[in-house]
Amino acid sequence: MIIFPAVDIQKGKAVRLKQGIADAVTVFSDNPVSCALHWQKLGAKWLHVIDLDGAFAGNARNFSLVKEICQALTIPVQLGGGIRSIETASRYLDCGVDRLIIGTMALEDEDLFATLCKTYPQKIGVSLDAQNGILKTRGWVSDSAKNIFDVLPAITAQGAAFLIYTDIARDGMQSGPNLEMLKKLLQKTTIPILAAGGIATLDDIKALYPLSINSMLAGVISGRALYEGSLQLEEANNWLSNQI
Repeated sequence: MIIFPAVDIQKGKAVRLKQGIADAVTVFSDNPVSCALHWQKLGAKWLHVIDLDGAFAGNARNFSLVKEICQALTIPVQLGGGIRSIETASRYLDCGVDRLIIGTMALEDEDLFATLCKTYPQKIGVSLDAQNGILKTRGWVSDSAKNIFDVLPAITAQGAAFLIYTDIARDGMQSGPNLEMLKKLLQKTTIPILAAGGIATLDDIKALYPLSINSMLAGVISGRALYEGSLQLEEANNWLSNQI
């Protein structure tokens, strides 16, 4: 199980939102590249980057900054936010992003998503972002009227390489992960899953770890807890390495 530190970019800064609300923002750094290098230095094996401006606008807004992050790091980067065309996906993969996270396209344009997965096999994941059980799109501001289990068969058939499950109500709130929904999701899929939303302490990592044994829980994403120090990346990585 891998811990993915999150670098969320808004207006050129590294920030965290609460429950995905655009103006419920905390700025953690004026330099997202420095943040990325900091997490790499502390032992991150992957970096999770979100272009928040792109997610809300529907197109890439921080391409140059994402490219700079990829060039600065030696660890792989996964990226989401505003990737709603093959062209945008291609530009990001060509600039050094290792894999992409798709939300809106996967739920609103199944044919285009299937084409993207076929064009870039094992490079495309789906972000399943749910509030009160209903999936959100377009930067978490639109209801899809679908739940996770409504869309899971289609995105599996279309070739999604991995899934990210986020409980929006817990995101940025440091209230612990939604273990019950994760258990249900893990029982229904053979696609690797990353858990996000609410992961705040080493105890949360310890609670999630058993789900990674004999199931498809491949990692967890954490942002605010790492920046504020309630979760220490080195300590968590050391604990995980001792479980093997």
